[in-house]
Amino acid sequence: MSESFFEISGRIREKSEEALRLCADRFREIDRVTEYNQQKMLAAFIDNGVSESHFTASTGYGYGDRGRETLDQVLSQVFGTEDALIRHNFTCGTHTLAVALFGILRPGDTMLCVTGAPYDTIRPVIGITGKAGNGSLKDFGIRYAQVDLDGRGRVDLPAVEAALRADPTVRMVYIQRSRGYSLRPSLSPQEIGQIAAIVHRCSDAVVMVDNCYGEFVCEQEPTQCGADLIAGSLIKNPGGGIAPTGGYIAGRHDLIELCAQRMTTPGLGKEVGATLNLNRSLFMGLFHAPHVTGEALKAAVFTAALFERFGYGVTPCYQDERYDIIQSVLLENPESLIAFCQGMQKGAPVDSFVSPEPWDMPGYDSQVIMSAGAFTLGASIELSADAPLREPYAAWMQGGLNFHSAKVGVMLAAQEMENRELLK
Repeated sequence: MSESFFEISGRIREKSEEALRLCADRFREIDRVTEYNQQKMLAAFIDNGVSESHFTASTGYGYGDRGRETLDQVLSQVFGTEDALIRHNFTCGTHTLAVALFGILRPGDTMLCVTGAPYDTIRPVIGITGKAGNGSLKDFGIRYAQVDLDGRGRVDLPAVEAALRADPTVRMVYIQRSRGYSLRPSLSPQEIGQIAAIVHRCSDAVVMVDNCYGEFVCEQEPTQCGADLIAGSLIKNPGGGIAPTGGYIAGRHDLIELCAQRMTTPGLGKEVGATLNLNRSLFMGLFHAPHVTGEALKAAVFTAALFERFGYGVTPCYQDERYDIIQSVLLENPESLIAFCQGMQKGAPVDSFVSPEPWDMPGYDSQVIMSAGAFTLGASIELSADAPLREPYAAWMQGGLNFHSAKVGVMLAAQEMENRELLK
């Protein structure tokens, strides 16, 4: 067994074996969905005639880049959309989302977020936080409104309908699929479809989904259930651990055109943008994405089962349905949270010797600790754990390029807690 290469106590090994037995049914279901999505991906590559010639680099303006255009078509087919925009030029998920927001919204419009407060780093983009005059949506006269989640942490559908009927200026209904730094449940494509049905019945607003961490977790994507636009990062699920940077936007053709005009410049849109020899990595990463996402899901399920055995609260539980790759572990105090992240770092293939410390990370209102020993800096499809140092002192863990190495990283997180006499 791989654990023999690492100093892991008998107690943790025993609990690990118990956890694996508990996970067996969930692993089979993950494998089933992974096979479906991998075949869907293969069909898209074949249907669009992907060839070696599509990997050729373009420079300068990038006019007529066949690889870039074919990659858009592959992604569009996989997500069941009219059009798509997948580019290395997007620097991160927040940048990709910002391009979509500024592409669609205009002065006088209202952006209505129906999943409570959005993720920390998108708040300065909207203008909820950050300095006035920094170029936020608020600076451009775009209003923000919010529908809070109900007492169960679910989208309050009656309140969404009431908000839409009360404000005809709502141009976009914004949905954050994953939980961010909260403990509310992530959203299934079907739940997003229920929201979209209400929106489209009550208004002409665009339904946009922050799809980060959710791609290829289910058989369907939000755009196949009624969402008009989705966006995400390539150093999460859809990059397959291979794409070195980038993001994507997919959805209605008219909306993609608006986003493309924002990404480059009005009048040029999708027609420009040199690929600089990155097409091969983006094609290969996308192809591997369903399988790698399945491995990350197994790591999350195993983490839930293992830490439940030690008496910690987890969300989701190991047997729960999952709609993203994120696993929260409620570690109850800052010392345990820090030990968990530092232990997981020891199981990373890159920078295992580094000891992460809490720091004032840009875009966050609390100190944040991040375990991230990755081949691609910040790639959260690779095994990582991060958290703001604030109650409930939960670690948000995600990723794992393959389950077998991710399992060791999770066990080393428990081991570090045990070494410091913090593990229950």
